Amino acid sequence: MKNLYIAEKPSVAREFAKALKISGGSKDGYIESGESIVTWCVGHLVTMSYPDAYDPALKKWSLETLPFMPKTYKYEVLDGVSKQFNIVKGLLNRDDVGCIYVCTDSGREGEYIYRLVDMMAEVPDTKDKRRVWIDSQTEEEILRGIKEAKNIHEYDNLCASAYLRAKEDYLMGINFSRLLSLKYSYAIKNYLGKDKCVISVGRVMTCVLGMIVRREREIRQFVKASFYRVVADMALADGTFEAEWKAVEGSRYYNSSLLYKENGFNKKEDAQILIDQLSGGQNDLSDGSINMVIDKVEKKKEKKNPPLLYNLAELQNDCSRLFKISPDQTLQIAQELYEKKMVTYPRTDARVLSTAVSKEIYKNISGLKNIAAMREQVQWILDNGSYKSIAKTRYVNDKQITDHYAIIPTGQGLNSYAGLNDTAKKVYEIIVRRFLSIFYPPAVYNKLAITLDCKGEKFFANFKMLVDPGYLPVTVYSFGKQKDDEDKEKYSKEMIDMAMQLTKGMNLTVDKFEIKEGETSPPKRYSSGTLILAMENAGQLIEDEELRAQIKGSGIGTSATRAEIIKKLVGNKYLNLNKKTQIITPTLMGEMIHDVVAFSIKSLLNPELTASWEKGLSYVAEGSITEDEYMVKLEDYIQKRTAAVKGLNNQYQLRTYFDYAAQFYKGNKSVNTKND
Repeated sequence: MKNLYIAEKPSVAREFAKALKISGGSKDGYIESGESIVTWCVGHLVTMSYPDAYDPALKKWSLETLPFMPKTYKYEVLDGVSKQFNIVKGLLNRDDVGCIYVCTDSGREGEYIYRLVDMMAEVPDTKDKRRVWIDSQTEEEILRGIKEAKNIHEYDNLCASAYLRAKEDYLMGINFSRLLSLKYSYAIKNYLGKDKCVISVGRVMTCVLGMIVRREREIRQFVKASFYRVVADMALADGTFEAEWKAVEGSRYYNSSLLYKENGFNKKEDAQILIDQLSGGQNDLSDGSINMVIDKVEKKKEKKNPPLLYNLAELQNDCSRLFKISPDQTLQIAQELYEKKMVTYPRTDARVLSTAVSKEIYKNISGLKNIAAMREQVQWILDNGSYKSIAKTRYVNDKQITDHYAIIPTGQGLNSYAGLNDTAKKVYEIIVRRFLSIFYPPAVYNKLAITLDCKGEKFFANFKMLVDPGYLPVTVYSFGKQKDDEDKEKYSKEMIDMAMQLTKGMNLTVDKFEIKEGETSPPKRYSSGTLILAMENAGQLIEDEELRAQIKGSGIGTSATRAEIIKKLVGNKYLNLNKKTQIITPTLMGEMIHDVVAFSIKSLLNPELTASWEKGLSYVAEGSITEDEYMVKLEDYIQKRTAAVKGLNNQYQLRTYFDYAAQFYKGNKSVNTKND
């Protein structure tokens, strides 16, 4: 009897054949030797059937046929891949195949791809089926995965969640897209002067559209406000340092309505009144007549640890910011690096390593000596043996890993490095640098905080000096400054050294008081990278990496799907993506679709609700809830929302909202001139 290995794509199948030393002839759609057969899918071979496969009458869209919720779902082989499906089907059912090793990508989608094929090919349960779960495509990892392959039924809960995800997206997409198109597409196409308009709605897609539109409207509605800070230039040796006034407890302005915040006034004249009170009305302070007393001096050492490792969202955010490439491009590059054995599995949410991997991490590090730019750092790590204790650090945590650990270099596949394009080389380099940095010590700073008193009012000054760069040099990329590099201290080393000698009770001379005007800023538009981070955190843009690491729970979509969602919204012309800056803005049509949903199925715009659906799928994968329990809630949601929308008659009311949005797109030729 032969073993059959089925991969997700031809390139992966070739790596399995190579690792297994299968030297038999390459057939049409598979490779076979005396003991083994390797075949492949080409991504998805099977898909869910459209409603007209159940009843030809359902090809015509009608409110009377909604909601469409079949009791038994139909599936079909995708056009264009039927030949490969039939090859795979024949191999799966061959009498001389004893054990089937499922080698599709190790995740929910990979599980779904094979299970659909298995179902459509009617492979008997009497066949021995084993699931291969690997984190990279190195020969050692492939052989380990085959050796430790588990019975496929141990992944049945993951399979159930995969089927549910597809059913959920299918039911929401089919029902809500048809429902809203039937109710509102006429109004939209008339308004935009188009021949036709289909309103495309999705569980994740519509929620993301809502995030972009809300942000754009927050920016439009933002009203700038000026505020005025009072600062004092304090004489120290041959220079000055800046101290800022704050209305802390004890100040005559504490909790005053005159304040913008504790460190600024709403009006410039009130800031001037404070200065007059402190200076006695003097404009010229060059005689040194005004002093401040040091009320408090706080000195401390601060350590800054290397950041956690990359998951896909973090990598996509950094690549968007540093290289101005889209999340979809980043994923394509990461997948290419994975298939060339250079990095581990990219579609991961984890930012840490597993205990098992940490024990073998020497192999990953030592292989990187072959990269000239990294040789010195790699040698330092190997000489110091810092990798030996990595399991005791925050970078190793089995509890924070679900399917896969963080994206790290394998230390292999470097013969492919020269053939990479420049962008792929840069992506690989930041993965390598992030990885190597965790084996370096933290950066160490001396921090000094000074509180000064002037006639009962408090002024504050802060100094920071880097005393040990630790890991920072490892993360200074050859193509530019990384976001988490420390900003340079604005004072000279000599000035900081002098400030470090200051003690409580000392008198310092005020060189001058001045008013500094500031202006409030509107929220920032999302870039493709920050949008990915916001999706990962259920609609919250949390840029602080330590805080992100502490947040638990599912986000909007998954690491495997977020880039594709953004790409689809841009493709539908609901969003604009500036390729040079990676900034994302809505189109007029996108805003109109948003308003239609807001007045019909508003919950689709709710990030927390969308994230809760994803969390429910995780519960199914964990076995916490059953597939039937999930489906009952899903069908109830669709039934109730469909009935509610059928009863609405608000098309005319929406016209006001369309007009509001259109005023910001006057230059857009797609707007009907009747509305200008």
